[in-house]
Amino acid sequence: MKEPSRYRNPDALIDIWERPSLGQWFGLSLQHLFSMFGSTVLVPILVGLNPGIALFSSGVGTLMYILITRGKIPAYMGSSFSFIVPMVALMKTTGYPGIAQGTMAVGLVYLIVAIIVALAGSDWINKVLPPIVVGPMIMVIGLSLAGSAAQKATVDSSGNYHWQFFLVAMITLLLTVAFNLYLKGFLALIPILLGIVFGYMVGAVAGLVDFKPVLEAAWFQLPKFEFPGVSYPLHFYWGAVLSLAPIAFVTMTEHIGHITVLNELTHRNFFEDPGLHHTLAGDGLASIVASLVGGPPVTSYGENVGVLAITRVHSVYVLIGAAVFAVIFSFVGKLSALIESIPNPVIGGISFLLFGVIASSGMRILIEKHVDFNKRRNLMIASSILVIGIGNAYLKLGQYEFSGLAVAAVLGITLNLVLPKDV
Repeated sequence: MKEPSRYRNPDALIDIWERPSLGQWFGLSLQHLFSMFGSTVLVPILVGLNPGIALFSSGVGTLMYILITRGKIPAYMGSSFSFIVPMVALMKTTGYPGIAQGTMAVGLVYLIVAIIVALAGSDWINKVLPPIVVGPMIMVIGLSLAGSAAQKATVDSSGNYHWQFFLVAMITLLLTVAFNLYLKGFLALIPILLGIVFGYMVGAVAGLVDFKPVLEAAWFQLPKFEFPGVSYPLHFYWGAVLSLAPIAFVTMTEHIGHITVLNELTHRNFFEDPGLHHTLAGDGLASIVASLVGGPPVTSYGENVGVLAITRVHSVYVLIGAAVFAVIFSFVGKLSALIESIPNPVIGGISFLLFGVIASSGMRILIEKHVDFNKRRNLMIASSILVIGIGNAYLKLGQYEFSGLAVAAVLGITLNLVLPKDV
């Protein structure tokens, strides 16, 4: 791989184009894999997809991203939480075929925006998606999932309440909080994974784990790929496309935020070299690849950005290694079976924290950007987005259905563009 620039960041222990020794490479790549592992496999578990596919698509998507960005940006692509709400709804109606087409549409939106950015620049993005729209939308993503987390933490598949479920969920939550606050070093990077592991043990003691599928699973097996037009009859699900595609504009802001942080960490300007159009195209192609094999939409991961910041190891080779490990692990049948055997109360306990953190991130955007709620326009925009999105006030026109999240996103963007700026 050629050196992406002549500049070397003096703050980096290993800079972007530098290759670590083989022993370091192995350990550093596994560290990146573990840092995103819990979140990446949690998304398909919540939706009902195959975790092995999510690992495969995240690994291949990351390699695709690094290729498109010419090996200049150390970033990892993992399963996106932003699409969980409509994907859960689609699994009950269209199944994965609808999700696949929606995921492909998300990737195409990224590619279209990338082309526009390449031709016209990127200043218009901030006008369409200012903090007053992005902050409430991110809050909606987290808060609209609260009911799902509570259900997993309290009731079984038949809807019967169990206090033991709630106890396991709360123990998992409290352990994860403690891990996040008090662990140091490498362990501090994987509190979610540790929370799942220890919660799993608590669930096993409580008799909530069925080990039979794990014991019966093969060590090596192909992930359960879903190929559009091959594993099911080809049919266009326009409602699914229109439910997922608008959310791409929300995840774009997250993507741009991650690039901004990486600029600061590496002392470079990736918006100029390789260019925002390349970073958006890489992200979009990663989601298109995911849609072709059975995975959820993917996006850049804050967990891995955090690893880069803490370790000061910015080598793109380390990210390539993590992606290769993800692909290899996706073919380990017992690992996929083990992930699928995680009890719902454990997932519920982890979700309490994760979904709350997502909502809090939206609130943080409003605070850090000093959004003035004494302005009536800001109050009207945020209020409309929050209630429509959290309440899932979906729009159904014939066979087409638009999720509350999609309706809230479109309404928020429209109100921001048409309401006077000085009221």
